[in-house]
Amino acid sequence: MANYGYIRVSTREQNEDRQLIALRDVDIPAGNLYMDKQSGKDFQRPQYQRMIRRLGRDDVLYIKSIDRLGRNYGEIQEQWRFLTKEKGADIVVLDMPLLDTRRGKDLLGTFLSDIVLQVLSFVAENERVNIRQRQAEGIAAAKARGVRFGRPPLPLPENFRAVHRQWREKKLPLPKAAAACGMKEGTFYARARKMEAGEGPAPQS
Repeated sequence: MANYGYIRVSTREQNEDRQLIALRDVDIPAGNLYMDKQSGKDFQRPQYQRMIRRLGRDDVLYIKSIDRLGRNYGEIQEQWRFLTKEKGADIVVLDMPLLDTRRGKDLLGTFLSDIVLQVLSFVAENERVNIRQRQAEGIAAAKARGVRFGRPPLPLPENFRAVHRQWREKKLPLPKAAAACGMKEGTFYARARKMEAGEGPAPQS
């Protein structure tokens, strides 16, 4: 029997110290700690997959909270079943003592654990949905204020206005006009339309 610990943070900027301290308090060897810096929307995470390949019957997996395992309601339920039934391992959720499969293996204990798991995994997924909604609303509000996202467009080449004029006067076909400005045809056409609409700067001739 061996003890394992799993840590997950959603981005590289998030701090994993709180989870790390909690798992070290239960004396998990450093070599049995696995961490992913990745979204919890599914279980295709490299360190998680490495860990479950090592996880065997009667081993114990510790996590700080159920949302560190994942944030997809259906997949949390399926992964929990896979780890406890097919792999024969136990799971301990440190923030929720009722979610400790080493205890209460009778019918009532299993029933209570299943209810708690369903509620917490639902809450985890609901929070993921709320985060995405808040992000979408924030982006929409920023766009309404005129905030532009993505990389700013490259400045137009100095010969763009002259080439554009020749193209519009049908003295140059589109492929040659784009090549003269060092652009792809689609890029040249899009920048020409923006300039004509007064949405983009054009260099002085």
